[in-house]
Amino acid sequence: MAATASVLLVAGCGGGYSPSGPFEAVPEGPGPQVGPPTQGTPAPAPGDPSTPGTDDPDAGDPNVVATDLAVPTGLVLLPDGSAVVGERETGRLLQVFPDRSAPRELMTVSGIDTTGDGGLLGLALSPTYAEDGLLYAYLSTATDNRVVRFPVGGTPNPVVTGIPRGETRNGGGLLFGLDGTLYVGTGDTGSAGLAQDPASLAGKVLAYDVFGQPVGASPVFSQGLSNVTSLCQGGDGTVYATDDSPGETPDEFDALVTGGDYGAPAALPGSLPAVLSVPGAAAGLAGCAVSGDFVYLGALDGRRVVLATLGPDGAPTEEPTDFLADEYGRLRSVLVDAEGALWVTTSNTDGLGTPAEDDDKVLRVQPPASDATSPL
Repeated sequence: MAATASVLLVAGCGGGYSPSGPFEAVPEGPGPQVGPPTQGTPAPAPGDPSTPGTDDPDAGDPNVVATDLAVPTGLVLLPDGSAVVGERETGRLLQVFPDRSAPRELMTVSGIDTTGDGGLLGLALSPTYAEDGLLYAYLSTATDNRVVRFPVGGTPNPVVTGIPRGETRNGGGLLFGLDGTLYVGTGDTGSAGLAQDPASLAGKVLAYDVFGQPVGASPVFSQGLSNVTSLCQGGDGTVYATDDSPGETPDEFDALVTGGDYGAPAALPGSLPAVLSVPGAAAGLAGCAVSGDFVYLGALDGRRVVLATLGPDGAPTEEPTDFLADEYGRLRSVLVDAEGALWVTTSNTDGLGTPAEDDDKVLRVQPPASDATSPL
């Protein structure tokens, strides 16, 4: 009964939001291939206010669905088309709505240590969310990084513990694969050699079942990664990672394979190349979404979404293009919903950005058309 109540709580709350049309459910499987839509809402003039929840649909920035957040990091879509966003430094979870209804505060996740770049770093929905109402979170404590699970309003229970924790480079990618495997992206904690140390969980992508038991003989799915900030999945089941590399080394968008090594900190025989390498000026990769042939990467330092198109061989068909460049500042989490719209979180209040008066935000925008022209 408690789990059922949690599902109803999340699905039924939020300032009068009533799911309709395509927001009634997120279909199972890989989802739609976004073409993407060719019509969108014009961008507001610089300086226009953002007013989610206003009674005037023409007021403010129509691309903004939530404002005044503190470093929103984790982001997941709910079956009714709304989303849950987590704040890295406070542990708050809020439900936000595509019609710009006022956000609803759900709970605060306890036990978080925000030293360095730690905190609440990732969210995922249970693969049986409709039955159990469980959320999974990747978070930092004072002694480790770990994965916990809980119903809305409930106590977080550990699923995976003992992931190395450092002042920086703590990872945070979290994803349930199409087969129900829980993938966990970790960071090297500033000690680069751990990424290729088979005895360490740092600098890896790990694979578990829903109870935190390794899927194989070892929890390590892939290694040789510097800082796995996000994970996403293509329609064919391929799991991808954004790897935020140190210094001047380009960031990577990697297609992961079982037992694969991705060459951090040093290339080994058989190390696998990146699908995309993103140089420093456009980098700080912190979010990814795949929809059909299209890849969207949130870039903090680049202050943009990097858009790429993949061919049948999984390689880019042309040079990546920019979307929302310098429109909203540092961009982090990205998701594509059942309507083909792109959800994006900003990260301007993390101490590295230049926050506007109403930062941070959650955006919901129509992505650019397949000919790389932008509705913005």
